[in-house]
Amino acid sequence: MRSFAQQGGFGDEDLYFLGLAAREILINAIVHGNRFDLNKKVTLQLSLVHGRLTIEVLDEGEGFQLDAVPDPRSYENRERLSGRGIAMAKAIMDEFSVEQNPPHGTHVRMVKRLKERE
Repeated sequence: MRSFAQQGGFGDEDLYFLGLAAREILINAIVHGNRFDLNKKVTLQLSLVHGRLTIEVLDEGEGFQLDAVPDPRSYENRERLSGRGIAMAKAIMDEFSVEQNPPHGTHVRMVKRLKERE
């Protein structure tokens, strides 16, 4: 993913944060989506069109509702050891959406726009 984004013109700082967002969502797909089930797949799809890097992660789990994910910034969740991946990815990316992936699973779509160079 790093070399793909780098070839698309993203700089070192963006590459670091893009990698972080992708890793967090991939980990969520494996751990929370597929629950480590080796019979279920996680798919990563990348595209770069007109300066828009799209990262899509699909799993085969039970799915979830984005608005049901606890906010890691709220007082009662501050000391939890997990639960920050989605919040970090949303903060890093310009667009973030979650849809059901029929017949089972989740489809996370994230977009980062390439900044104009001055």
